Amino acid sequence: MTIRRLPLTLVNRIAAGEVIERPAAAIKELVENALDARASRIDVYLRDGGQALMRVVDNGKGMTRDELLIAIERHATSKLPDEDLWNIQSFGFRGEALPSIGAVSRLTIASRAEGADEGWQLAIEGGAVGIPRPIPVGTGTMVEVRDLFYATPARLKFLKSTRTEVDFAREAVERLAMAHPHVDFSWQEDDKRPVRWTAPAESLLPHEDALRERLTAVMGEEFMMNAIALGTEREGVALHGFAGLPTYHRPTTREQYLFVNGRPVRDKVLLSALRGAYGDVLPGGRHPVAALFLEVPARDVDVNVHPTKAEVRFRDNALIRSLIVTSIRETLREAGQYTTSTLAPQAFQMLQAEGTEGGFAVSATGPSSYGGFLSSTAGPGGFGIMGTPSTSWTPHLMVDVPPGARVADVAIMRQPMGRLGAAVAQVHGTFIVAQTPDSVIIVDQHAAHERIVYEKMKRAMETEGVKRQIMLIPEVVELEGAGADRLLARSKELAELGLVIETFGTDAVLVREIPALLGKVDVKALLRDLADELAEFGDTHQLKDRLEEVCSRMACHGSVRAGRALNADEMNALLRQMEQNPNSGQCNHGRPTYVELKKSDLEKLFDRR
Repeated sequence: MTIRRLPLTLVNRIAAGEVIERPAAAIKELVENALDARASRIDVYLRDGGQALMRVVDNGKGMTRDELLIAIERHATSKLPDEDLWNIQSFGFRGEALPSIGAVSRLTIASRAEGADEGWQLAIEGGAVGIPRPIPVGTGTMVEVRDLFYATPARLKFLKSTRTEVDFAREAVERLAMAHPHVDFSWQEDDKRPVRWTAPAESLLPHEDALRERLTAVMGEEFMMNAIALGTEREGVALHGFAGLPTYHRPTTREQYLFVNGRPVRDKVLLSALRGAYGDVLPGGRHPVAALFLEVPARDVDVNVHPTKAEVRFRDNALIRSLIVTSIRETLREAGQYTTSTLAPQAFQMLQAEGTEGGFAVSATGPSSYGGFLSSTAGPGGFGIMGTPSTSWTPHLMVDVPPGARVADVAIMRQPMGRLGAAVAQVHGTFIVAQTPDSVIIVDQHAAHERIVYEKMKRAMETEGVKRQIMLIPEVVELEGAGADRLLARSKELAELGLVIETFGTDAVLVREIPALLGKVDVKALLRDLADELAEFGDTHQLKDRLEEVCSRMACHGSVRAGRALNADEMNALLRQMEQNPNSGQCNHGRPTYVELKKSDLEKLFDRR
């Protein structure tokens, strides 16, 4: 078989497949070009999911006739003035986007440079370049892409439905809009009404306030109501953004928006760090919601990993991971005491009566003569709703109730008041009902105490160290490649977590002690997992995660069980501990520990508003 050179048009189409895999990829490249051109307004239009037409219009610095001709040549760019791949200050730098799009579609570019008297238009069809011609156009650039993949029809078979492709394209624009809150964006598909993300005047809002406004517009007010602001810096790397409360989570990672130097990425190091930060506060199979922005010195991050530039490599993975995990966890220590604002509406939906089946019927014929929201019923079952007072209430609250006094008022007068209020009842031996001046709080006593016990065990582990168990017969673990060297280099850190190892010949380590908490454990599997984690992320967290899992199980078994009757002092002590403990808004399994119902919402429920 004779070796021959492929035609240039075929080479370009093959290369285009790496950069332009779907309409969203083309939109992303064109919007990034507009941002690199310092545009303050970018308009995006799609028809038929982008296959029929994509149009991106910006008011950037534009191009001259000669620049227009060079721009559609492969590996031609204005964004590497010093040819330094370790100092990339722009989105584009490979010079592949426009020629790749032109190789597989009918591409038209109209542009007018700043200060120029006229604009120019250039057409490219399936890689064939036309002749530039003058055209009346404003300063900036308009790019139209028609009949995407007409030159490579096989690619069309791999596209998803029109709706799916539109969603991918819109998400690409939304991510860039989030990273650049001071740029106006508009989005329109077919004949639908345009969606606009308007930027505030530069002088009116600083970047952080503009970012908050843009995230609210893109991600919704519900996210911002259930998110906490982050802001920290370490060794020249800065992290800011917003992370959702632990009880505000999703079934997929789609609503995790990660940015490095303003560039949207889907990086495994960042995704792993985000997952680790929420490790013991989320339910299984659920994922946090977050918008995180990393600012890293250009020479400490490599964005030249893949033609789509969606992946990056960091010089120091451990620093990046530690910064994200520590920052989120420390912020959650306080904010984690709160539960998501969506729980109360869900609770009221359950309380709404829907006929006689499946609903909770509420009687609003008139207030009780005692005026109390909750009162007791005799017997071990605890307290009932809208019941009649009985003598069992007084010893349960440990106070003397004066004649005619409202039970809830007595509880508030006699008990110390905190953010979670004072306990007024226990329902079904499982739920504590507390009252604050403007709300009613329902607490799951087992879930709340479980988190308190768990945090206490973690603090003890951090301050007193992990207790070790000496192995009767030390175990030799053989590891392939450089796994043994990686573990031995971190032997001091592993010893602090209770795992004592030492070298044993070539490609093997000797395990002398293991954490006592782990009990019976497959030592070989544990060390291999740790070595793999070090190879992939440059750091090891599996051992600590396993220890925390054991602590979580122990806390679950050592906590106040559902069905156990508590007196007023015990209930209020639990509330005060919740106010003082981090992450007390959710148990170790990620379930919420309490729901807060505002007084105004209760009044609406009973038609008082």
